[in-house]
Amino acid sequence: MSRFELCLRGAAALLLLVALPAGAQSFRVQCPTSTITHPDPANAGVNNVLQPAYNGPTQYTQTATTYAVPTTGTVNGAIKCQQISGGDGYATMADGTQTFMFSFGPLSGLANIASGAADGHFSANAGTEPPSVFNVVYAGVGGNGTALPGDPATTDGAAGGATYAPGNGGSATPSFTYNGAIGLIPDADCVAGNAAALATVPPSPLPCPNLPANGLSGHVDPRQIMDVGVMNGNIPAPLMAFDEDDEFFLTLTNVGMIMRPDLFEQHTVHFHGYPNASAFYDGVPDASVAINIGGSFTYYYLAPDAGTYFWHCHITPPEHLQMGMVGQLYVRPRQDRVPSGGALYTYLGYQNGIGEPTATPVTDLRTACNPSVDILCSATMPATVNTAAQGTYPAGHPNVGHNYMYAYNDGDGSTQYDVEYPIQMHGFDPNFHFVGMTFNPEAFVDMKDKYFLLNGRSYPDTVSAGPQQTVSSDGRAHYSQPMNTIINIPAGGKALLRLVNLSVSEYHTLASIGIRMHVIGWNAKLLRDQQGHNTDYYANSITLGGGESLDVILDTCQNRVNFDNCTGTNATTGLAATPMPTGTYFLYTPNLDELSNDAENFGGMMSEIHVN
Repeated sequence: MSRFELCLRGAAALLLLVALPAGAQSFRVQCPTSTITHPDPANAGVNNVLQPAYNGPTQYTQTATTYAVPTTGTVNGAIKCQQISGGDGYATMADGTQTFMFSFGPLSGLANIASGAADGHFSANAGTEPPSVFNVVYAGVGGNGTALPGDPATTDGAAGGATYAPGNGGSATPSFTYNGAIGLIPDADCVAGNAAALATVPPSPLPCPNLPANGLSGHVDPRQIMDVGVMNGNIPAPLMAFDEDDEFFLTLTNVGMIMRPDLFEQHTVHFHGYPNASAFYDGVPDASVAINIGGSFTYYYLAPDAGTYFWHCHITPPEHLQMGMVGQLYVRPRQDRVPSGGALYTYLGYQNGIGEPTATPVTDLRTACNPSVDILCSATMPATVNTAAQGTYPAGHPNVGHNYMYAYNDGDGSTQYDVEYPIQMHGFDPNFHFVGMTFNPEAFVDMKDKYFLLNGRSYPDTVSAGPQQTVSSDGRAHYSQPMNTIINIPAGGKALLRLVNLSVSEYHTLASIGIRMHVIGWNAKLLRDQQGHNTDYYANSITLGGGESLDVILDTCQNRVNFDNCTGTNATTGLAATPMPTGTYFLYTPNLDELSNDAENFGGMMSEIHVN
């Protein structure tokens, strides 16, 4: 037996022992249907399915004997949940080289993440789900109730070298359509115990008094967690997307690293630059907790400020970031939920305690922005009153019927867009990754990226439709790089690029030819001064250092007059708003050494913009 096979079998045995303790279960998942902030009194799972319209700040009722509870009819936001694994995997570079990674993988929203969508539609490729989707037990294909090793690629019929068909890596219609929590099953012991207690005369006390009627208490089948989570790493790590006022429950399960059984690596989740509810959930092990192999931990977040953020593991960050444990997240603004026809300036005033409506007269101090006393205000009122109003996207639009979407609570429509694309700039040093796989000391001082990536891929893979798969050392195909970077924009419309640089060692530059870059936000803050004047700017290229984010709008309307359509004539210049010619444009780095795939030219950080 080879050294590799010995290591693989030994690690698998160790992980199974850790995942199946004799007296208790270490893997769990959490996604409540009701909380104090987002109550569902009947616990029926219906109050947190859709985002309620924003009609003013949440109101609270305080009594002498209870804590403050939201007033019925004024609750904003909802509950969102996601489950991820921490382990290892492989990715395929554009020159065909397979690269070993320390990586996070999806354990919820698998069908959405694997869709490889390139149409910029609302929440494309995100694994974040409401409780009504997350808390659904997987029925399996043919009702077998079991997720298979390598899923969703295995169930989809993907195989190494298979020709891609729209929707997945192997067949014309994906067979795997499940977006709930992998491994979630009823707690059979609690169900049986409660039933036995109720059967006695008189009934005995319930051993599990808080067990819901469906038996789902966070109990999971560890075999399914291991089957799907092991060697299923993604680059980028699973995308997270939720809304202001949401409560977000994120469960990280550490499944261990098959290729490095000598490493008992802990993992954490750190939301970089994010205003956390508590340092306990910050993911920095000095002030928080770290998750051991065979364990699960549920992070809890509130969503107070819209913007583009990112997340990563905070255990030895230079190593784990270089090895691939990096992903994106973004928070959508309350302004998206303003009722159609509502004046954006007025509703931003509601957030900031200005002219509150009669139904919700009490200001929410968590959202109020007063620049004279708080220079970190995230939603300053525009300098002048305006008539910008909420609307819905028309027929034929990728987001038809949906409210207009905005990058920030701007109050004037200046950050409105038609389609959005999260783009993660990153790089891999193949020597560092090889050393990381082969039990050798890692030379951090010599770290030098040779593969330059957009959403985990180099050109021409950046413009390959659908998920990219890699056959890993377990002999199965995995959707290792699900997100392409094809940017489709309706003619005359706008695309929001949520750009982050997660490189450990490099500054990265991106340029656009023919379509100006409208920079509207930096590091999850709207570019606006304390007097309400927009400080946005236009450029042909942007440069980001590691740990920075930018919100950039590509506008395909020349001489735009109205924020929500490409019509009208500019009263000052006399120029009419005109859609740009349809066709293919390019998004690329002007750094020539980053337009390569290691020693192979004509690759690297480049993608296509399709104006349709």
